[in-house]
This record gives sequence, C-alpha cells and structure tokens, in this order.
Amino acid sequence: MSYQLTIEPLGRTIEVKEGQTILDASLRAGLHLPHACCHGVCGTCKVQVMDGEIGHGEATIFALMDIEREEQKCLACCATLLSDVTIDADIEEDPDALVLPVQDFEGVVSRITDLTPTIKGVWVRLDNPQGIVFQAGQYINLNMPDGQTRRAFSLANSPSENGEIELNIRSVPGGKVTGWIHQALKVGDRVDFSGPYGRFFVRKSAQLPSLFLAGGSGLSSPKSMIADLIAAGSLQPLTLIYGARSRDELYYHEEFEKLAALHPNFTYIAAISGAVEGDGWSGARGFVHEAAKAHFNNDFRGQKAYLCGPPVMIDACITTLMQGRLFERDIYTERFFSAADALQVRSPLFKTI
Repeated sequence: MSYQLTIEPLGRTIEVKEGQTILDASLRAGLHLPHACCHGVCGTCKVQVMDGEIGHGEATIFALMDIEREEQKCLACCATLLSDVTIDADIEEDPDALVLPVQDFEGVVSRITDLTPTIKGVWVRLDNPQGIVFQAGQYINLNMPDGQTRRAFSLANSPSENGEIELNIRSVPGGKVTGWIHQALKVGDRVDFSGPYGRFFVRKSAQLPSLFLAGGSGLSSPKSMIADLIAAGSLQPLTLIYGARSRDELYYHEEFEKLAALHPNFTYIAAISGAVEGDGWSGARGFVHEAAKAHFNNDFRGQKAYLCGPPVMIDACITTLMQGRLFERDIYTERFFSAADALQVRSPLFKTI
C-alpha cells in the first residue's frame, strides 16, 4: 500500500510506501528536505501538514511540542502517511546541488587499512557496475548486519572513483557500529548501505578560494572535495588545515604534502595540538582554528570555508572565522548528530551551520 505526498512550494507529488518516512521518500525521489539528526530530536526537518493525516512516529516532545502537533506540524524524519498528504517545506534552491536520488547499494569489503591507531580505512567494491554517483563531501548510511542499526560515514574517495568507495572510520569507545567495524569486519565481507546524503559540497559557482578545516576522521570529506577540484582543473586557491592530537594521528600527511608540491594553488598545513617533547614535529602546533588564524592573519574575507570534524573543533572554527570577518553565508559544515548532540541548544543566528 502507498500514498501520495505533495510537497509545496515545489508542487511535486511523490509516492510514499506504507511505513516509509516523509524524509526517506523525499530523498529517494531526489528532493532534499532540510534535516540533521534523523532521530526525531533536533527539529531541523519540521514541516507543516496542509492536508491529510500523518503518524508522528518517534518524534520527541523536545523537537515537536504538543502545541506544534495541534498546529499540524510534524518531523519529516519520523512522520509516516496515513492518507494522501500535502506538506509545506522550507526548501532552498542551490545552483551547485545535483539532483541525486538516494539509492540502496551492496558490495564487498576489498581492503581494510590502519590509517592511524584509532582510524581505519575501509574500501568497499560495489556490485553495481555504474557505482554510486555523488558530490564530493556527501556521505552514506552504512547498515550493520542486524538490519536495524546504521551510521553515517563521509565518502573519502573522489566522485570519479565511484566503483569502490573509501570510508575513514574512527573507533568510538562503546560505539556499536565502530566497534563492529574495528573488531569484526574483515576483507571479503558483504555490506550494504544507502546514499548519497547531505548538502556538504563545494559551491563551485561562487568562484572563490576554498578553505578546508578538518580534524580527525573529518579529513575524509575534504580529501574527496580537494581531489575533485584538482581533477577538474580548478585554479582557485585551495587551503587545507588539518589537525590531530599527535603525529601518529595525522593520516595522508605525505600525500597532501606531495599534492601541494605539484599544485601551486593548493596549500596544506598540518597542526598538532598535543605537544610532546622530542616528538620531532617541526610543523604547526595548536588547534585547527589557531593554525587557521595564524596563517590568514585573522582575516578570512573572500573565502568559502568547509568545516568537518568533532563538534568542539567546528564550534571553535566558526567563532574564529566570524571574528576574522567571514560570516554564515560563506561557512559550511557537516555534522553527524547523536541524540545527545541534537538536544543541545543551537543559536537561531545559525540557520545553515
């Protein structure tokens, strides 16, 4: 059984299966609704029901208050259709966004490498001969064998290398999915996932210098984005500032140094935040935002900034960028929300970041 969902102001009508959420059906039809946590706790995907009946699913009272339910609002990530429905959604057009419907994929783990003591590189060769079409910076949702649990991981490979995907996965203490990946997953295992997801991609039409700020396994998205830009022959200045606690937690360090030597428009700066006497590190010390502030002399005007990493790093970078006269319209982040993250208060000043 299925129902018809009409999305205003687009005037598009799509089919929604029984039990399928509004968000999942929309993404699979190539229609991007604003969303973040996908667990019914952050409220980013809130839409207005204009006509028809819906079920609220697991939407929390924190994200969708009783008075909002009475006003016929719902969370697209949880809501399912009980009849044909019309919604009004806050959809913004982006000239750089490709229309890429979310699809399901299967493949075989072809390689696993220890990139650092806490981060593994996992490569999956896809069954689909066409591979996955995505924009550099987007992510996939990887499914665990239990068929119930999934987690989001950024694609680290270039979009031109789409027959085999690369994921950079940090071990999270007590993490169910990362524990499975780090301890049980092996070469030859079959896995499945869905994608691509996300609105984290380079705004190429702006024709402005790009600044990438990354920490830990957050390097995966900038790695893909920079490779894509260089392959396309971009002549705009590209700067990557990548941070880790220690030298052994920096990965692809030598590769980025070689890339910078080959391409004059690409600058690479690695920063170590954990000072260890006698570690032999001669590069920048301190946190990512501190290295960025020093390199640009606290003036970030004329940049498009792309931030990917731990929430604390992203928050510190946003503060530094804005103090250096770069504002919301030029700052883009990729945040993977846990329920705890999503319940934190977010400033209404920041609509997109």
